[in-house]
Amino acid sequence: MSATFGRGAATTFQEDLQNSDCVLIMGSNMAEAHPVGFRFVVKARERGAKVIHVDPHFSRTSACATQYVPIRTGTDIVFLGGIINQVLQQERWFKEYVLAYTNATTIINDEYVDAEDNGGIFSGFNAAKREYEVDKAGWHYAEEGGASDASDAEHDSKMESWSQTSDAGVGTNLSRDPTLQHPNCVLNILKRHYARYTPEIVADTCGCTQEQFLEVAEQLMANSGRERTGAIVYAVGWTQHTTGVQIIRTAAILQLLLGNAGRPGGGVMAMRGHASIQGSTDIPTLYNLLPGYLPQPAKSRKHGSLKEYIEQETAAGGYWSNLPKFIVSLLKAWYGEAATPENEYGYGWLPRISGDHSQLITFTEMARGKVRGLFLMGQNPAAGAPNSRLNREALKRLDWLVVRDFFLLESATFWKEGPDNPNPAEIGTEVFFLPAAAGAEKPGTLTNTQRLLQWHDKAVDPPGDCRSDLWFVWNLGKRLKELYAGSVEQRDQGLLNLTWDYGFDLPEMLPDGTPSRIHGEPDAEKVLKEINGYRVRSEGRGERGEYGAKPVLLKGFEQLKDDGSTACGCWIYCGVYPEEGRNRAHERPPNPQSAIRNPQSAWCWAWPANRRMMYNRASADPQGNPWSERKRYIWWDPEQQKWTGHDIPDFPVDRPPDYRAGEGAKGMDAIDGDSPFIMHSDGKGWLFAPTGVKDGPLPTHYEPIESPVNNPLYAQNVNPATIIPEHELNPIAPSSTNEQGNSKFEIRNSKSTYPIVATTYRLTEHYLSGGMSRFDSWLNELQPAMFVEISPELAAERGIEHGDWMVVSSPRGEIEARAMVTPRMQPLIVQGETLHQIGLPIHFSYTGEVTGGQANELIPIITDPNVSMHEGKAFMCQVRKGRLAQASDVPTVPVAKRPTEEPTPDTPHQAQPEGRSA
Repeated sequence: MSATFGRGAATTFQEDLQNSDCVLIMGSNMAEAHPVGFRFVVKARERGAKVIHVDPHFSRTSACATQYVPIRTGTDIVFLGGIINQVLQQERWFKEYVLAYTNATTIINDEYVDAEDNGGIFSGFNAAKREYEVDKAGWHYAEEGGASDASDAEHDSKMESWSQTSDAGVGTNLSRDPTLQHPNCVLNILKRHYARYTPEIVADTCGCTQEQFLEVAEQLMANSGRERTGAIVYAVGWTQHTTGVQIIRTAAILQLLLGNAGRPGGGVMAMRGHASIQGSTDIPTLYNLLPGYLPQPAKSRKHGSLKEYIEQETAAGGYWSNLPKFIVSLLKAWYGEAATPENEYGYGWLPRISGDHSQLITFTEMARGKVRGLFLMGQNPAAGAPNSRLNREALKRLDWLVVRDFFLLESATFWKEGPDNPNPAEIGTEVFFLPAAAGAEKPGTLTNTQRLLQWHDKAVDPPGDCRSDLWFVWNLGKRLKELYAGSVEQRDQGLLNLTWDYGFDLPEMLPDGTPSRIHGEPDAEKVLKEINGYRVRSEGRGERGEYGAKPVLLKGFEQLKDDGSTACGCWIYCGVYPEEGRNRAHERPPNPQSAIRNPQSAWCWAWPANRRMMYNRASADPQGNPWSERKRYIWWDPEQQKWTGHDIPDFPVDRPPDYRAGEGAKGMDAIDGDSPFIMHSDGKGWLFAPTGVKDGPLPTHYEPIESPVNNPLYAQNVNPATIIPEHELNPIAPSSTNEQGNSKFEIRNSKSTYPIVATTYRLTEHYLSGGMSRFDSWLNELQPAMFVEISPELAAERGIEHGDWMVVSSPRGEIEARAMVTPRMQPLIVQGETLHQIGLPIHFSYTGEVTGGQANELIPIITDPNVSMHEGKAFMCQVRKGRLAQASDVPTVPVAKRPTEEPTPDTPHQAQPEGRSA
């Protein structure tokens, strides 16, 4: 979504879904995975909206929809691309919106060659490196006067993953054709690109009927325009593919064509996995980003100095032109008084990316013995990551491992139990288990799926030795600072100069005789204040209060400076704590229903600037008037000479609609008054992405790496830029070109050994890999056993009856589970042949009150080239009736011994897979 709109987060908020006239849910089982937010979809349906669910698996979301369409997993781009083709062929695109607010009229330079004309591969592909070389791709805009803007020409696109400053090299002096006559204007390229995505090819590829597809297309088109809007909702069913970024791009392009972005009842709602997943990308646990989506310095780019970094990453126009303010303020927050202009504010202390350091690549390297130690905090790769057998083998190669969690889950016990039957005497990993405090036992913020920061107070003290993550990290930092104190090594100065003053500014005992803190916990509000940002004063961090320093807090990111006078731990969060005593993440409306009528009064605080709907300038027409009274949201008030409405304007508040940038304008001055997408240099929504994606400027259908079907649209079968780590424990399903499996980008597929398509999903009653929920008897009573959903037709073929034991195998391993024979899984007709799909819950493994085969044993480690996401939603397998044997029926498959048939001691019998009492 960053490459399309400018930011990678949800464009809207869940409450707004009730204002939709049509809600398309794909890649999400919202009713079960996000049941609280799903009530707004139900409200939309009660008001007459169409609710469409397109998914391989009929679920509770499907049951609540007005239309359900089955689809072959991994073919979403074909389905969405077919809708785009219908919109363009039928001239149903919202012309005034598209011509004003998107890059439809922008001309792409003559060097560009589309996948349509090159067998499914775009210009610029280096087959030897299996990557697109951006300096040779020709994806960039043509500039006035015939010049080209070869953005990022000196960057190595392989070494870093995408970041939200992706248009840093895109100019503002662009060549456009408002008449749409030029063959290389974006809209004409788009029409040619999707012309082959016909209803016939959609049905033949996806497995639905033409009638089902055309009905979905008609509902979306009929419910878009001036008076009506439609929303699209997705989750990990889209992200966990080798084309995941491009699936989301396709949806975003469709919303631009229909005029649904930035408008009430429209947008793209990205449903995150749980409470703080959004927060872990905002203030990232990602290797390639700094807080606020700033790119991590990299060895392969010209990032040697702060000056070079700023020159490389600062956009010519749009809000990313403020990047110097963001990075300098971040460095001041981290290094305090030690960050000075003379040492480039400590920029030299930041580590540099030297390659792909994402989790899956790192674990593959770990399995080769190239990683010595690991901290695991709230993560369970021994059960919760793809190819979990390889992950366990990787953990066995470590010198030391620290696991912080609630229970002794698989990643803490891999050395003594599990399907690999490990011998502790042969494993050298020293494992430290540190019990963690639960959410109710610690204060702090969570950032949810709609960019909403919510403060939660501590309800009770953690028991025994349990401590919060903040306590652990703070105390670890203090000990490391003590350990390295006095060092003059340059490599140690970043650690030694870190601001680390998060302790309470209180005496041990308060005046009333009560303790000021428990277990030496740091002050979580101090951390939030630093994240918010403050003004730096010459005399120190701020004025002295009764019990200590009180920073002079910033009210919003527009106050940030690049001269070292401001500090801010994450610029997009600036404003959440605007003044002493006002934690806006803690605010609650007196009447929760007021949030429906007035988003500004809604629960807590949303980034950026408490704005609930991003790009909301697009909710008004180019002249600044609401597209319709029914969809009135933000508009220009000529009397007050400012933007006003029901939300915080996502636009310069005093910029009139008729403002036009002068020649040579830079930064925000380059954004016209009718250009809502201010994070892009040209202020437009990008139908065509000249930069920001590594596998093509337009979404293109490629088959999953493991698929029984060859690509019906292009000679190129799979995403050519897919990353497939080579490891003996990570075999890929045999193909027609190489019966031993093939990790080359030319891979072709066949149905020889593994003819069935598998997909994974979650259950309402369990959570992620089960590390919390499988230790809860009440939840286990609701979902007591691992099962596999298979269609009655496939069950009949294999002689499997409902409730039977069955084995599912893939090249990585095999598991056993109970068979759930159900019409919720349907056989599909694809390319004239019957194709079977099965569904696997992701929650079970070998620890906890209930145990069962874990789906992640079966999934390969292969990653999308943009964000290193795995392809857990589409892989090949085989099924048979029975249980695991001591020897495999498929010799190439790693065999795990059958788990114990005895129930876990002291577990209630109702929580056991077979209902036996202990």
